[in-house]
Amino acid sequence: MSTFNNPLMLGFDHFEQMLEQLSKSGGEGYPPYNIEQVRQDALRISLAVAGFSEEDMQITLEQNQLIIHGKQREEKDRVFLHRGIAARQFKKKFVLAEGIEVTGAEIDNGLLHIDLLLPTPSVNSRQIQITKKSNKKDMKTIDSGELI
Repeated sequence: MSTFNNPLMLGFDHFEQMLEQLSKSGGEGYPPYNIEQVRQDALRISLAVAGFSEEDMQITLEQNQLIIHGKQREEKDRVFLHRGIAARQFKKKFVLAEGIEVTGAEIDNGLLHIDLLLPTPSVNSRQIQITKKSNKKDMKTIDSGELI
């Protein structure tokens, strides 16, 4: 039984699914990345993608997953005497909390920056009115069949 199956935690089933997705993405370290808090309400993910151009990468948002996929195009006309820089593809997944917005992405000096905006938490409070359940046994009927 996981923490999210606790009967006092209602509606948290999707968190368990998110944790499962996160564990499937594995701990692959390529490409290396940083996550920094640039403001109180904003984050920036920076991936080291030297050798990749904008056309070589694709960023998608599927449900609550931010997926960055990179694949370098093979250039057939190049002849390498030594190839020490691998031209490998990558797929990096980040699970985003509900309400996080992706505001943009840019590439600068071999770093892909993806900016995220965090939701501002709002405190909602309202009073729920309690009503008395009507009991048909307590009600009297008149000759016309109407309940009083």
